[in-house]
Amino acid sequence: MSQANRGMGLENLIEYTNTVYRQKRWAVVNKRPTPVKILRTHRNGRVEGHLEKASTVDYEGVYRARALQFESKSTKEVNRFPLNNFHEHQVKHLNDCLEQGAIAFSIIEFVRHDIRFFVPAKMIVQAWDKAKEGGPKSISFEELNYTCHVIPSTRGVPVDYLSIIDKLLQPKKLPQEVIE
Repeated sequence: MSQANRGMGLENLIEYTNTVYRQKRWAVVNKRPTPVKILRTHRNGRVEGHLEKASTVDYEGVYRARALQFESKSTKEVNRFPLNNFHEHQVKHLNDCLEQGAIAFSIIEFVRHDIRFFVPAKMIVQAWDKAKEGGPKSISFEELNYTCHVIPSTRGVPVDYLSIIDKLLQPKKLPQEVIE
């Protein structure tokens, strides 16, 4: 990540990324608004309200005729990502979208390492289920670093998650000895 991007919050980086993706006509991805019911507006512009219902995930969109659904999370932890950063309805939504063929994932940022991982929804769902059964309540940095893709800052995009999706969508080539 370039020095110019340091200190920008993850959400700002993703918003900028999504703007570039739209401008280059690579994808259309939007931040999903939090459903809020406004109860009262004051003359000074202050608004009173409450969450109308639980939201699903942060971002939704379309890439290569496929639905995208993803959540962004950031932690200041050094060695682990606590699963309690997710809400149960978010994990369920990611799983539901995955079952319907969407590209579903999470972008997990470790602030102190200045690194962002592309974490498939399946991994989040499995970790969540294990935690509910008494297993670990977090995913280690080491496991994420070993099993997930680090999201690069490339092609003029600070969090180029589409570059990872492109790798994952490429057809797997069989070794020559398997084909013959």
